[in-house]
Amino acid sequence: MDAKKRSTLLTIAAIGVGYVALRNLPALLPETLELEPLDQPAGFRKYVAGETSGGFDPFVGLGTTESADVTAQKAAALKRVSSDLCDALYGELDATASIVPLASFSDYYCPFCRVQTKRLAGMTENMTDQVAVAWHELPLLGDSSNLAAKAALAAKRQGAYVTFHERLMTTPFQASEEYLVRLSDDLGVDGAQLIADMNSADIARELENSAALARVFAFVGTPALVIGRTVVQGQISDKMIRQIIDLEREEGWDIACRSA
Repeated sequence: MDAKKRSTLLTIAAIGVGYVALRNLPALLPETLELEPLDQPAGFRKYVAGETSGGFDPFVGLGTTESADVTAQKAAALKRVSSDLCDALYGELDATASIVPLASFSDYYCPFCRVQTKRLAGMTENMTDQVAVAWHELPLLGDSSNLAAKAALAAKRQGAYVTFHERLMTTPFQASEEYLVRLSDDLGVDGAQLIADMNSADIARELENSAALARVFAFVGTPALVIGRTVVQGQISDKMIRQIIDLEREEGWDIACRSA
């Protein structure tokens, strides 16, 4: 090989190495916890993390047109969750001064959610993390996302939320009524009851509440978290989650709840 060709190959190789380095630079740099206070809702602050899927109206799937009824449903949901944000976020979680509550908003077909929810589930099993997670369905990526979210909430009525959640987060298949019935059979869930519950007013209300919370906190996609009183948009590392948890525990995560 002559010197000119060798030089050209070395240049191309250097460009390739440089491109890879730039792509991976964010992961190599140390993360800094920079929190921005929110004017609304009062008492909360925001941390902008990594990658996000979605960016659509969080009420997608609840109505195909902006009719007067849909507008009224949105307004009612916003009023419900705004009257007690912490209860809407964390419900009946066993949160204490030492156990910090975390609300996770995800879509079953968001690739970043599939990674992050698995890691969050592992953290809840690790008592040293001392965190309790409330799972919120926020289907933003179309009809399959909406069906999967309804199915998970319906499975919760039969005590099978965790198993449904895990399977839906890992399946390569798009959710359809036929697939969900087959999945119910596989997991020992009553498929007919699941479909009936999916179309119930209670589940519609749950999805409306989660969508309203997403609007309150101005989420632009999934995954999204609220850790204590820290709002997180985008995928976030376990290290940074633990750092926020430690800060919330130190400062008192329920400050925002007490001031509401």
